[in-house]
Amino acid sequence: MSIYATQWQLRFPRTGDACEGCEWVDVFAQGVPAHIGTPTPDYGYEAGDPYDAFLPPALRIGVDASEDGLRAVVFVTGDAKKGTSRSAQEYESPLLLLTGAEYAAIPFQALHDRLCHALRGGRPPLALQIFVPGSTPVLVFEDGSTTVVSADEEPKS
Repeated sequence: MSIYATQWQLRFPRTGDACEGCEWVDVFAQGVPAHIGTPTPDYGYEAGDPYDAFLPPALRIGVDASEDGLRAVVFVTGDAKKGTSRSAQEYESPLLLLTGAEYAAIPFQALHDRLCHALRGGRPPLALQIFVPGSTPVLVFEDGSTTVVSADEEPKS
């Protein structure tokens, strides 16, 4: 059984920036309900929270969160691997992890920007794409670097 409940699925540019011909990837928002990890004999782990190594602290229902609140939201791509040496429930390399309160408060544009930044993996953002008739397109990044897009392959940014 999984501790996650899919909240939504959207397509994002695989490299964090949309450009002509770019590859797209599915990004999933995986919600962790507030009661997950709460120390209680009803769930069989009264000794402690088995997920505290990779999730924000568990919430106390009625005190820290409402009954329908989320402990966390983990953002992953569709090809993300789940299961590590610490826990079968931990994603190997999530794009982003927010507490339930952070997720409830973040404007979508800010969330979009953070997910694109994570997909970019430290590369500078794409500033523009240049199209000249008879030439291959050129990607220009915010740091001034450029990449020529080969006509027979996907753009790499």
